[in-house]
Amino acid sequence: MKPLAALDARGIRALLFDVDETFSTAGKITAQAYAALERLHAAGTRTVAVTGRPAGWCDHIARMWPVDAVVGENGAFYFRYAGGRLRRQYHEPPDLRGRHRERLAQLAREIVAAVPGCAIAADQPYRETDLAIDYCEDVPPLPLAAAERIAELMREAGLRAKVSSIHVNGWFGDYDKLAMTRQLFREQFAIDVDGERRAVVYVGDSPNDEPMFEYFLHSVAVANIAPYLSRLKSLPAYVTAAEGGAGFAEFAAFLLS
Repeated sequence: MKPLAALDARGIRALLFDVDETFSTAGKITAQAYAALERLHAAGTRTVAVTGRPAGWCDHIARMWPVDAVVGENGAFYFRYAGGRLRRQYHEPPDLRGRHRERLAQLAREIVAAVPGCAIAADQPYRETDLAIDYCEDVPPLPLAAAERIAELMREAGLRAKVSSIHVNGWFGDYDKLAMTRQLFREQFAIDVDGERRAVVYVGDSPNDEPMFEYFLHSVAVANIAPYLSRLKSLPAYVTAAEGGAGFAEFAAFLLS
């Protein structure tokens, strides 16, 4: 990874960013980070939150934050608030999502019993498509090895699984953050992301951001990526000096300059 100063930001017109511990800091959104996002949006940068957080949170983000859209639950859907209404687009139809939720509830109980100290994430009631197991948000922090064990159990049950900075997320279906981002840009912005990769930058902090780090030529991590580096096959191209929201604000100031 190179320092942020090595990034040639000319031509960047869109920012995709993770939320937890990329935009937030220790679970809180600081005035510094939010103001940085607001400045970027006001300057004409297209801003899209790309997160593992649940549909209930994403409804709020799409309506209330200075963003053009949000991709949620690790790529299960995108929400966009425009023209006075919220547009929702899901990867899977409602009946299939319902069947998957029943199976995920059963798997949640099995995983919590198998990995001592973990818990079903507090935001699970607001999810529509995936299972989130908490390993360090509202429970005493478990080692990354425990998070990897949770992910392994999910994969053995036929789920796709990704470790974030706070949860392990698992879901049925062949989608991820990148696939839904492509769909969002094509359907809502009439932009072919494959042909515009140099115009887009992604900022993240953990293993569930790896598809984005691998794909985007301009990929940035905030400094708290450090504990996960040995578990990543594809590293971000650049890294900030600061962690969390301060790192996001550092990147925003660089881009605006």
